[in-house]
Amino acid sequence: MDLSAFRRRSSPSASPDRSSAHGFLPAPPRRFRLGAMGLNRILASALLVLPLIATISVLYPRGGEQRPSDRLVGFAEARVLEGRALDGNATPLVSDDTDSSSPPVDLPKNYLLGGLLASEFDEQSCLSRFQSAIYRKISPHKPSSYLISRLREYEKLHKRCGPYTHSYNETLAKINSGKAIGSTDCKYVVWISFSGLGNRILTLASAFLYALLTNRVLLVDRGKDMVHLFCEPFPDKSWLLPTDFPLVNQLQRFDQNSPKCHGNMLKNNIINTSTDALPAYLYLHLAHDYGDHDKLFFCDEEQTVLAKVPWLVLKTDNYFVPSLFLMPSFDEELSKLFPDKETVFHHLGRYLFHPTNRVWGLITRYYQAYLAKADEKIGIQVRVFDVGKGPFPYIMDQILACTLKEKLLPEVDEKGSINSPPENQKLKAVLMTSLNSGYSEKLRNMYWEYPTVNGDLVGVYQPSHEEYQQTEKQLHNQKAWAEMYLLGMSDVLVTSSWSTFGYVAQGLGGLKPWILYKPENRTAPDPPCRRAMSMEPCFHAPPFYDCKAKTGIDTGALVRYVRHCEDMSWGLKVVSGRDEL
Repeated sequence: MDLSAFRRRSSPSASPDRSSAHGFLPAPPRRFRLGAMGLNRILASALLVLPLIATISVLYPRGGEQRPSDRLVGFAEARVLEGRALDGNATPLVSDDTDSSSPPVDLPKNYLLGGLLASEFDEQSCLSRFQSAIYRKISPHKPSSYLISRLREYEKLHKRCGPYTHSYNETLAKINSGKAIGSTDCKYVVWISFSGLGNRILTLASAFLYALLTNRVLLVDRGKDMVHLFCEPFPDKSWLLPTDFPLVNQLQRFDQNSPKCHGNMLKNNIINTSTDALPAYLYLHLAHDYGDHDKLFFCDEEQTVLAKVPWLVLKTDNYFVPSLFLMPSFDEELSKLFPDKETVFHHLGRYLFHPTNRVWGLITRYYQAYLAKADEKIGIQVRVFDVGKGPFPYIMDQILACTLKEKLLPEVDEKGSINSPPENQKLKAVLMTSLNSGYSEKLRNMYWEYPTVNGDLVGVYQPSHEEYQQTEKQLHNQKAWAEMYLLGMSDVLVTSSWSTFGYVAQGLGGLKPWILYKPENRTAPDPPCRRAMSMEPCFHAPPFYDCKAKTGIDTGALVRYVRHCEDMSWGLKVVSGRDEL
């Protein structure tokens, strides 16, 4: 309220006394006018104003008295009471609907992740986009200004060419005609939902980077659960492939023998670099079983042919980014996008993959209930490829050997000595993820039965134990996505060899994990683990081919920023490129 206006209205000098003006009573001396009706007016107005001021002060506290994170933590802690652990029937933080009734929270200053994210979104439609920065440490890896500008350009392209736009409808007509006739305003890459969730996340990031490099629009096959896992990453237009897309019912049947498969057409000499009559779409088979002609996708001369095709349909279960770094035509652009080369998935993963409100509820409730109060959070991701029912003793031996040797966890005093807690006692929270609960139970019992030698307290938590992978089950994948995200909130991370689940966690968290070597002959390896060279995922099935010489070559020895993986000797991964590596 404007108090000066209040004073003017209450002041006896502001207007003549109404009783005197009408001649009913003589006007009192001027110095006494406040004593009767004026004072009554002030008191009456105060009685009306004070409750209003009190209400405003409760709803809108002074900015310096409460941090945004404090408000969110209080909100999240209250919501914990409504939920259960991930292996129960958890109540969602909010529904997947956009009309959420959740109270608003203050946004952290870095909620756009240093400019990585666009600001044109409704907060309630995807809470994780706005709140994730509160739960994570600020990343030391800043996106380049060039990457930010290219993402904003892509968003404009996606808005102009996305589903049901004029350009989309015009280009779609070429599929029905069967030929890539004439120029087109927009070109597309369609990603097929294929394989497990970890693979899907990594391959979708790969497909988006390829789209960014080739000025194509990425459209996503929704599969059985993509809508229930991820929010829309681009403003204004959906990234989901429309259900009436002409090829939508054929996508899952495409393979390397399909008539429109790029590699198959090369093999049969149906197309080549001089072909003018190209089809309206080509299928790119880049899965682990791809053949030599499919691998020619990674040659610049084939990219010249593919650039003329309006629609590219891509199926892969590989993170093929490392081989893009070996292509001369993309080298300069990639260097500008990612001056720190090992940040590709870290930046693209945080840009693209925002958990839906349902999954975000699983994440935040579990975090607040079990992890929020810890001084240090240690993530341990266990994936066992050996046949048989675990837990396997040699896997547990390897986990302990790694975490104790690297001082990620404290030793225990098996004599059970009871000492006074040290002044610098720490609470360590261990988040374990595994299909089997046996490993976390053994670790939990160890720290329950014996005190630690340094006096630290260790809590061990496992959100779910599904016993076996259920790729096509929606709730299973929602839990898996929540656990990947929670692992990425760790301070330090231990992962299993060959596991894309662990790759996603390390990339989102910006962490260089300790990688557990793959056991051989059911024996714990020695050494049990090693620190990763970079936080980038591994390309498990790269081509070993020199496009110019047209001969085999070790592609892990061509440049210093693409090396063989720590956990798979024939795989490739991107590293920072520093000479000491």
